[in-house]
Amino acid sequence: MKTSLLLCCLLVFAIHNTAIGQEELQLTSKDSIVQKSWILGLGYNAIDDSGNVFDGLFNVGEEWNILPYPSRLSIGKYFKNGLGIEAIGTYNKYKEGNIIDGVENATDINYYGFDTRVSYDLNKIIGHTAWFDPYIGIGAGYSDANNVGRGTYNAVIGFRTWFSDKWGLDFNSSGKWAMSQSNGATNHIQHAASIVYQFGIEKGLSKRGEEKLAMLTALERERQRQMDSVAEVNRLKEEALLAERLKEEKEKAEMAAAERAKLDAQNKRKSIIKDKIDALGFVYFDLNSSVLNRKSQQILDSLAIIINDNPGLILKITSHTDSRGSSNYNDWLSQRRVERTKDYLLKKGIVSSQLTTEAFGERMLLNECDDNTFCSEEKHKVNRRSEFVILKMK
Repeated sequence: MKTSLLLCCLLVFAIHNTAIGQEELQLTSKDSIVQKSWILGLGYNAIDDSGNVFDGLFNVGEEWNILPYPSRLSIGKYFKNGLGIEAIGTYNKYKEGNIIDGVENATDINYYGFDTRVSYDLNKIIGHTAWFDPYIGIGAGYSDANNVGRGTYNAVIGFRTWFSDKWGLDFNSSGKWAMSQSNGATNHIQHAASIVYQFGIEKGLSKRGEEKLAMLTALERERQRQMDSVAEVNRLKEEALLAERLKEEKEKAEMAAAERAKLDAQNKRKSIIKDKIDALGFVYFDLNSSVLNRKSQQILDSLAIIINDNPGLILKITSHTDSRGSSNYNDWLSQRRVERTKDYLLKKGIVSSQLTTEAFGERMLLNECDDNTFCSEEKHKVNRRSEFVILKMK
């Protein structure tokens, strides 16, 4: 007995510790990375075509050419293996007074460039970070620079920094070597800074996420093994409880079936009584009158029999007028009609608590005969009525 109790305590302790470990190892959004996507970029480009290569690399004022508005558009597809294929279009202007190919530029000159390149995500080598995404690439393109067109071989180094899965910044520098210099074409450097938007995203687990998933899987297997042991200890108890539970469920099902049968019978009885009341029709009144004529009294006599035969029945009497006359007058008249209708039923022995009333005046016409429509007397008569609605039935 003591050995069994000790075994149970050890199992509970092990399950508790496993649950704590699983909680700490839960996968989160930080454990997922973008593995495949499209990236669209819009930003600025700066060109150094001074001809002195690295001597004046950061001589921005005299050697860099930058426009004050977005001048670079890029689109690229990036794959799970780290490779990306990009197409880039740029526009710029060599400014008057800047150093171009070693000499001072005499006038503003337009620059156009279209480039394609293949890039590689260096995070595939160094490991993924939460925000830093460096890359290198090579490619080719065509540039019209200093009024000389030339094909170029390109090399790029850059990085992206991400604020979310979709938005980030891209910074890169490209060396562009002319394929042929026979027409005076030279090499130049192009820098870029862009806002980038990532879409068509496919995500997967990072290396850290894969390690956590493997640990969670192992923990789940251990948890299941422990739960199986506890289940074996409790198996006989569960079997004993099963019969009792089945008995209770059967009794509940029988009670529910009886309740449904009772409700169905009530609904059927209510439907029969409603049909009887509907068959009587409405109580109609003459123009500007609340007097119950002989036919209306006969309808109310029959209605009183139905109510007396059903002590649990509660009816609502609603009275109405046609549209002729003022609204205030018709409200008053319909109130008179509903009171006359109720009083007649009370004289027939109906208990007051079985009747409620509401007067609607001309607000609930049954046809088109409003103040703006000419109608015959027969049509107006349809609206001068008292109706009967079942509110409750015990």
